[in-house]
This record gives sequence, C-alpha cells and structure tokens, in this order.
Amino acid sequence: MLTRSIVTVILGLFSILFISPLLWMLSAASKVEKDVMAFPIQWIPQQWNFAENFKTVWMGNIPFGLNYFNSLKLSITMTILTLLFASMAGFAFAKLNFPLRNKLFILLLAFFLIPSESTLVPRFIMIKWLGLYNTHAGLILMGSFTITLTFLMRQFMLGIHQEYLEAAKIDGAGYLRIFCQIALPIAKPVLATVGILKFLWTWNDYQNPLIFLMDRKLFTITLGMESFKSEYASSYAVTMMAAVSAIIPLLILFVILQRQVINGIAGGGIKG
Repeated sequence: MLTRSIVTVILGLFSILFISPLLWMLSAASKVEKDVMAFPIQWIPQQWNFAENFKTVWMGNIPFGLNYFNSLKLSITMTILTLLFASMAGFAFAKLNFPLRNKLFILLLAFFLIPSESTLVPRFIMIKWLGLYNTHAGLILMGSFTITLTFLMRQFMLGIHQEYLEAAKIDGAGYLRIFCQIALPIAKPVLATVGILKFLWTWNDYQNPLIFLMDRKLFTITLGMESFKSEYASSYAVTMMAAVSAIIPLLILFVILQRQVINGIAGGGIKG
C-alpha cells in the first residue's frame, strides 16, 4: 500500500510538471498571434481565436487529418503486434525449456547494444529488396519486434509462480492455453506499460518515416508537424494548435491505462 502511494505521488508530480506546459500550449493555441508572446503570460486569452486556429490546422493546405490517421494506423498496428510478439517471446524465454534458451536470450540482448542508426543502411536495402519501400507495411515490419519490450516481458514472466503452470499442465492445458488464460491475465500491468511505451515511441518516431516514406499521402504526424514548422514558422498559435492536437491520443491512452501502469510499477510482479 505504501509503495503504491509513493508511485501515485511520483506520477502526480510528473503530471503537474507535464500539465503546466500543456496548459500554456492550449492557451497559446486559443489566442490571436499578437498575444502568444505577451508578457506576463495571459493564461486566459483576452481575444479567443481557437476556432480559426483549429480550422487552419485541420482544413488548411497541409493534410493534417491524413497525417493523423496514418500515425494512428501505424501506432495501433505496431502496438498490437509488439504486444503479441513480445509477450510470446517473453513467456518462451521465461517459462519454456528449449535448447540454447539462455544463449539465445544473451544473443538477443547483444543485439540491443547495437544503435539503431547503424542498421539504417542494411534495413533500407532489405526493405527495398522486399518491395516495401514507401509503404506502411515496411514500417510495420521493422517496428513490430522490439528487444527492449521483449526483455521487460520476460522479466515480468519470470515472476509468475511455476505452480500455476504445473497445475494447468495437470489439468491437461497446453502451452498455448497456459499462455492465453494464465500468463496474459496476470501480465496485464506490464502489457499496459509496454503498450503505452510502444505507442508513444511509434507516434513520436521521426527518423523511420522520414527515411522510408516518400509519398506525402503516407506521411505521419511527425512529418506533418515538420511541414507546419516550415509553412507556419512565424505563427506560434497555429503551431501550438497542431502540437496540442498531436498529443491528444497520448493523453487518452495514459488516462485509460494509468491504473494498470501504477499496479505494474508498484507490484513489480504478482502477489504470492
């Protein structure tokens, strides 16, 4: 109980530090341009321009809505696939006995030490060879396997009592049923944490869409924001409206899954 309270307080302080800039962004997005940089800060706009800034972002020259949809499509798809593959791999490395299990896991961790930037050229060549360059499928293929999140899942799965698995085996359950009906329900906190992390990483990813996408119709929200920076460099109100719009899915995701995240951080495993 004390640990959960501490975690809640820490997340509360983090939320305060995060909300203050967000409130300023929302305030700036609602102002006319001349009031954005006014000093002292006017938290409540004297002249509201929210509707006009919103219209400029979503109905202007830049296809912001399409960029938004592309990011949602990629983030949701990659998050679901990552949760599936990372949980299956984590369960296998933690609970299944197969030849070279530990050596393969060490090899997996060794790949984690390789910077992703150093693999850009090989990945580019491979994606071109597969005919997936300038497609969302190429990004999904590269982004659905994450060593870091597999490691997190494996460490959590190690905390599942072996007695649960043995009891299920005695009842005639196979490994697939044990994984689906025992391991996954117990792993809800870490699944929520992994899901938030993967969605956040994919949503904010700038490098991969920049390199592997050429068609503007396929651009993500990060490339769309870069376009806003170029076209509306002198309009901070419009840029802030675009930025506020871009972080809405992240806020919604955290609000929905925050209880599971707190349970995962506070518990660190399952209760005996």
